[in-house]
Amino acid sequence: MAETPLTPPHISMNQCLHTAGNITLLNFTTSRVAGTIFLLLAALIGLPGNFFVVWSILWKMKPSRRSVTCLLVLNLALADSIVLLLTPFFILFLIFEGWFFGEHICKGVYYLCCINMYTSIFIITLMSVDRCLAVYRPYLSQAIRKKHLVVKILAVIWLVAILLAVPAFIYRRVVEYKSWNRYTCEPCHAKPALAIFHFTMETTVAFLVPYGIIIGCYSAILVKVQGRQWKRRGARTEKLIAAIVICFTVLWVPYHVVNILQVASNLTSGEAAERLTNAWKSGRVGATALAFLSSSINPVLYVFAAGDLIKTSGAKFIAQFFEGASGEMNKKSQSQRDLDKDLVVGEEGMLMGKVEAGAQRTQQDGAVGQASPLG
Repeated sequence: MAETPLTPPHISMNQCLHTAGNITLLNFTTSRVAGTIFLLLAALIGLPGNFFVVWSILWKMKPSRRSVTCLLVLNLALADSIVLLLTPFFILFLIFEGWFFGEHICKGVYYLCCINMYTSIFIITLMSVDRCLAVYRPYLSQAIRKKHLVVKILAVIWLVAILLAVPAFIYRRVVEYKSWNRYTCEPCHAKPALAIFHFTMETTVAFLVPYGIIIGCYSAILVKVQGRQWKRRGARTEKLIAAIVICFTVLWVPYHVVNILQVASNLTSGEAAERLTNAWKSGRVGATALAFLSSSINPVLYVFAAGDLIKTSGAKFIAQFFEGASGEMNKKSQSQRDLDKDLVVGEEGMLMGKVEAGAQRTQQDGAVGQASPLG
């Protein structure tokens, strides 16, 4: 029998080792309504916010004033915008209680979401390393903090993210639930080893490794500034990036915890495996929803960080904020160089003073020796 237009190419749920249980979400009206409202809010807040950030940096900021931080924020906003543009697919999935866009769109949509996950965490990690170098090794930071180098690093980040997201494309399928006569777009692994590989790699590369680097960077920063008032120049940018890291962590940790539970369920058997399977199935939808929210939160943080600039600069406040942050870093570096020069000059002056004093004492000793009756 030929498939109807609304019936996508699919496989039976029995062909998958475990399914994510999205059919459970569709069976509860409250869950579907809450999910729809949540996605709408994320899109209504995140899309205008991220577009505004992109517009401010590309059209309201002179190219010469775009700092390294601006380039990182720009790429983060672009990655988040791509994901938020996909919200209509998820909203329609909830409204019509099934996936009817076909398997190609099913794979493509989640592939783009996974690219955003890797790109975002890699950029945030790069931000943290950049802040750590600026605090710990300011001269080295200024020496390597070049826009052409950052552009190359960002290109590598996007390429690596595109490659790492390939498993999300391969293992995402349209699954048929015959008893409910519905279709969903879910991960589908034929063997336990495939599920273990997929989710272990995802959590290790997109969570454990980058967050280890981030924690190390901010631990070093805290040690460096311990006992000082955090009011020096450039600290506002560091606080903003710290807030981005914290929010991203809070919103993505549940997703990776669910990944760990799913891996553990495939490594165990019997009653323990069943309990773990029920745990990750019940948590997958909510964890994914929280991760989706991470794409809309950053513009809100920029608004709070900008403070009074919103009143004084209006629509240009984002550009003014990052221009100011860039200017503060340059001034800071210059002041440090000036201080270093002053210290060098001071040391040279002290050395010359000691040499002159020694010469004077030698002359005086010679004069005394000539005047002495014993000379």
